[in-house]
Amino acid sequence: MRILIFSLAYYPGFVGGAEVAIKEIIDRIDPDEITFDIISVSNPSFFQKIFYPITAFFKAVRLHKKNKYDAVWSMMASYAGFAGLLFKLFRKDIRFILTIQEGENFGIRNILKLFFKPIFKKADRIQVISSFLGDWARSMGAVCPIILVPNGVDYNFFRTRKSHAELEILKRNLGKKIDDVFLITTGRLVEKNAVNNIIESLLFMPENIKLLIVGQGVLENELKNLATNLKLTDRVRFAGFIDHASLPSYLHISDIFVRPSLSEGFGISFIEAMAARIPVIATPVGGIPDFIKDGETGLFCEAGNPKSIAQKVEKLIKDKESRDYIINNAERMVKEKYDWNLIANDMKSKVFLQVL
Repeated sequence: MRILIFSLAYYPGFVGGAEVAIKEIIDRIDPDEITFDIISVSNPSFFQKIFYPITAFFKAVRLHKKNKYDAVWSMMASYAGFAGLLFKLFRKDIRFILTIQEGENFGIRNILKLFFKPIFKKADRIQVISSFLGDWARSMGAVCPIILVPNGVDYNFFRTRKSHAELEILKRNLGKKIDDVFLITTGRLVEKNAVNNIIESLLFMPENIKLLIVGQGVLENELKNLATNLKLTDRVRFAGFIDHASLPSYLHISDIFVRPSLSEGFGISFIEAMAARIPVIATPVGGIPDFIKDGETGLFCEAGNPKSIAQKVEKLIKDKESRDYIINNAERMVKEKYDWNLIANDMKSKVFLQVL
């Protein structure tokens, strides 16, 4: 079987949840069973994004003459989705697989429903990473089978800790003192991740509780100004971009993971924190309730409510028994349900081989 992947971006130019998912899945599938090719742009500009569906379509036509694909696989219902739709209209005999990983801009897509609907209607199989996205796909007109296969995590990679000495050096570099409690949030600094609410929540907590922000984004300067205006600069650390290989150590020197999302298709950062044995505070939005059960695998706070975040942090600090219970349950869940080896096998058996 041979599959052509449409993905707007890919390694090494851009690495996000969707790009990681593609790599982790195809790396684990025997090429003697399924061979993959990919059409992407290493670091797409605005115009490359706009014209990607057209340029990718013509590239796919040329490649198909040579490689005779059995299916095309579009990563997300946007630029890559339109490319897959165009190819499906051109070659009706080629199966069209659509993966839905969206975590934001659902309102925009609903407004443009007329344009997006054909992507969902023409797909032969749709893979979603959460129940929430499955419902959204149906609302967008999907009539084909919808298969839930979540994103995964390299469990052993996030579980394995560096030496005590190495972690102590990192703590010292970040200014973490013996009595400090570090909250950590990872991901893009964008509106949906509500990092501003975490900063504001520090006002309701003791001064030894500090926030480590790992990631970059359009709101970085705005968030730094917020910390300054609230006189919290001594309690907020902006670590910037951290390469994936170093991320586990930042989790291991932290105490609580917080992301009070306003929307979320799935949220791989939560799963990574769970694998690293960090208790998680989240909001019950989007795909998050698929893996967080309040009081069992994490704690829910209210969206847009900094005081609610502070209350949940206080609970995790004071109630060691509940904290340990949550950590152990969450880690076990990740190991049993979200390891990439399991995810890749499900993608092969439930999506790729079933689409023919």
